[in-house]
Amino acid sequence: MSRNTTNDVPPDILDNEEDDQSVALESGSDVEFDLEANPGSVQRGTEVIRHFWNTLPNAPGVYRMLDAKGDVLYVGKAKNLKNRVGSYARGQAHSNRIARMIGETSSMEFVTTATETEALLLEANLIKQLKPRYNVLLRDDKSLPYILLTADHEAPQLVKHRGARKRKGDYYGPFASVWAVNRTINALQRAFLLRSCNDSYYENRTRPCLLFQIKRCSGPCTNEISHEDYAGLAAEARAFLSGKSNAVKQRITEEMQQAAEDLEFERAARCRDRLAALSAIQGVQGINTQSVEEADVFALDEQAGQFCVEVFFFRNWQNWGNRAYFPKADKSMSREEVLGSFIAQFYDDKPAPRLVLLSHEIEDAELMAAALSTKTDTKVEIHAPQRGERRQLIEYVLRNAREALGRRLADTASQQKLLVSLGQAFGLSKSPRRVEVYDNSHIMGTNAVGAMVVAGANGFMKQHYRTFNMKSEDLKPGDDYGMMREMLQRRFARLVKEEPRAADEDRAAPQGDDGFPAWPDLVLIDGGKGQLEAARQALAEVGVSEDEVALVGIAKGRDRDAGRETFFKPGQPPFKMPPRDPALYFVQRLRDEAHRFAIGAHRAKRKRELVKNPLDEIPGIGPTRKRALLHHFGTVKAIQRAALEDLMKAPGVNAATARAVYDFFHERG
Repeated sequence: MSRNTTNDVPPDILDNEEDDQSVALESGSDVEFDLEANPGSVQRGTEVIRHFWNTLPNAPGVYRMLDAKGDVLYVGKAKNLKNRVGSYARGQAHSNRIARMIGETSSMEFVTTATETEALLLEANLIKQLKPRYNVLLRDDKSLPYILLTADHEAPQLVKHRGARKRKGDYYGPFASVWAVNRTINALQRAFLLRSCNDSYYENRTRPCLLFQIKRCSGPCTNEISHEDYAGLAAEARAFLSGKSNAVKQRITEEMQQAAEDLEFERAARCRDRLAALSAIQGVQGINTQSVEEADVFALDEQAGQFCVEVFFFRNWQNWGNRAYFPKADKSMSREEVLGSFIAQFYDDKPAPRLVLLSHEIEDAELMAAALSTKTDTKVEIHAPQRGERRQLIEYVLRNAREALGRRLADTASQQKLLVSLGQAFGLSKSPRRVEVYDNSHIMGTNAVGAMVVAGANGFMKQHYRTFNMKSEDLKPGDDYGMMREMLQRRFARLVKEEPRAADEDRAAPQGDDGFPAWPDLVLIDGGKGQLEAARQALAEVGVSEDEVALVGIAKGRDRDAGRETFFKPGQPPFKMPPRDPALYFVQRLRDEAHRFAIGAHRAKRKRELVKNPLDEIPGIGPTRKRALLHHFGTVKAIQRAALEDLMKAPGVNAATARAVYDFFHERG
């Protein structure tokens, strides 16, 4: 049974300004720090930790270190909480990173667990949720795609799947990218002729669709194939995806030969095409291995204080793609420490294969294997091979990690040069670390959406993109100036509230969870003098001066030609950049990305409005009841005309729901 523990720290500990670094525990040892941090702050942090240490149990659990604002600095797990937390204030030399963390600690929180395995799983989950500054952070946390062969319909559907596994069926993967999934599904359609359409489309077909005509589907929707024969195709697909590819190919080969002997050449040709599709799936996998049936292979490389983890996915003796991750970690951390923390977070929301191969030995490998085995209900082995074919496989993955990190460092250096040239072009005192670009999109004022894109040394930072639905009641339709003013005002009012900074604070100081600055150094406005003035007024209203954030407006050239842009900056006459200036091309890329993002957000909003259902506005009507009403009455108009008694007869609709629906439509009418 887990329990949360949070204690208040006595004020005299937080107010202690002494510089003495000797804090004795019961063992009588002194604290020694190798640090750049302020000794007084480390002293206070140590006393805070000691205060909590006094009452900790000798039990496994997870601890959190918090700063003065209540933000989590670090999440760690322990086999013995009292021993682990006590190590932060015992006579051991700490790295500068740990010393800084201790110095910033103002409080701690604890969760005791039944086992160390449970503590390890909880630690990984909390790190992903809270993103503590001093932990290794898995920044690219997008879920990996799978192939799903459904089992909740008489004609199983072959689809791409991402997210929670709520639908009944068999899941195969993960695949490294959506492109790899789409390529595999296309080949599987040619090989097994399984449908990919949704159930609603399937049930409303009266004749075969185009996929049947081009031999990508067997047409179960219109009984072009019997349900028994279609179930046989689905069973073959499951066998192939489960690793029995040779047996499946042998059966299709025998069927092709038998069809040829029976002079059924069309059937033989279909079998030939299916064999070709299966060979295509197995032949485009790149590197394959004969000794690894199911494994994920991880290799870590470090260059210039940055880390790259390359992951290869092997299933059924096939390579299902690879992907590079760039976790955030302090350069003082060892490769083994970074890789171990990465593995725990990587498998927090996805099942592990039976074998995990690593380039480096990690601490608590047996504990990690036990935790993953508990999650997947199958035995998971974690191994760092030193010889043989598996070591050759590790070397291959490690070479890919080294090349991926090299490309990233080169791109970063190139991007940094562009930021330097951009700062020089706009007369900034130093090159910007964070650039924000604003644009809006609408049609005659309808479905108005504002958009913000963000760029930095690593290129476009898509996790920081934002959209703004225009909310002001005073905003007139089509008022671009008003939209820009509202967008900037909302953005910077929230920034001032959530990320305040002292007057003498470095503007480019990292404040976000991922180490990326929260405040922009440069704001680009897609528009001329009018939009720029609206942006300037918005910043002034929330107390942000022009000295804090540089504002530049970009007016399109004559005939909207790229290369003829005019730039506006407060207090300066309009100016242009040289036609072939790299900074000009960079600005064009930024502006085009903002335009693309704004247009996409506007189209998505417009699409939602087109398919908006009045039933969505009725309190208490969720997807299930909405579906029940539509299945019973057919259309929304029929529901609107229905009497209260008729509504109560609909399956799954009780008296209260029927009354809510009836009152909603009749009060409006």
